[in-house]
Amino acid sequence: MPETTDPVPHTPDSLAQLRDEFRRHLETFYAKLKLVPPYHSVEKAVLQLATTLKALPPEERDRIVADPELRWARYVEAFTAAGLNQKHRGIIAGLARSRQALDLPKEYDRFLDAFRT
Repeated sequence: MPETTDPVPHTPDSLAQLRDEFRRHLETFYAKLKLVPPYHSVEKAVLQLATTLKALPPEERDRIVADPELRWARYVEAFTAAGLNQKHRGIIAGLARSRQALDLPKEYDRFLDAFRT
């Protein structure tokens, strides 16, 4: 049996795992920026993600679980739908302009990009 490298395994509880992973990414994002997360909007984003994923057919959810690019696309979609790209906008937009000074993993550029538009 081939070994899988999926960070989020295919289980009936994958929606909860995706929600938890998204929440961890949000916590990391704000912690690395040394900003207090806008908790109400973070909860709104997590709920937005869960609602969107629940509405999808199981096959599509499986594709999202298996593909990091699809997961991040859904994370950014929930991030902007919840208005997180409007919170701390001036501060984060300024930090995003000088990306090299940030201690963020590269995948978080997707969140930073939401502040550049």
